[in-house]
Amino acid sequence: MTTQLRLEKVTPANVLDACRLKVAPEQERFVAPVARSLAEAYADPETAWPRLVYDGDRLVGFVMAFFDVRFDPAKPGDRLRSGLWRLAVAADEQGKGYGRFAVDAVCEEILRRGQKRVTVTWGEGEHGPEEFYLRLGFRRTGEMSEDEVVGEMDLPRG
Repeated sequence: MTTQLRLEKVTPANVLDACRLKVAPEQERFVAPVARSLAEAYADPETAWPRLVYDGDRLVGFVMAFFDVRFDPAKPGDRLRSGLWRLAVAADEQGKGYGRFAVDAVCEEILRRGQKRVTVTWGEGEHGPEEFYLRLGFRRTGEMSEDEVVGEMDLPRG
């Protein structure tokens, strides 16, 4: 990892590279392909915040956040949440801090928008992302979103 890490918007110039980004084969069942994420972002642009992670000129990952979503609008007291919708680091770029950088960038955006908590969901199983999220400070809430665990982390009040 270099000090040239940055997030970039998805553009006509980089969208095909984004769609070619692949996680390790054993992780594919835990994260949707970038193309699907971009289709969802296109269909719900008010909620989705897709970004590409670059290290210098190299595309190394993809992150998509969501903002102000109710997980169960029919449930009384269901609160608005913001957090990580998708995170994918290229198979040969994992373990270099890119995932942490992407999560930190999403947290900064959530704070910028006035929220104080970040939410994430993950599928359970071997090669899944649970250990990664727990190491970053997320804790299980005891909730499930469909078949995924819900985790949350309070953000610093600055």
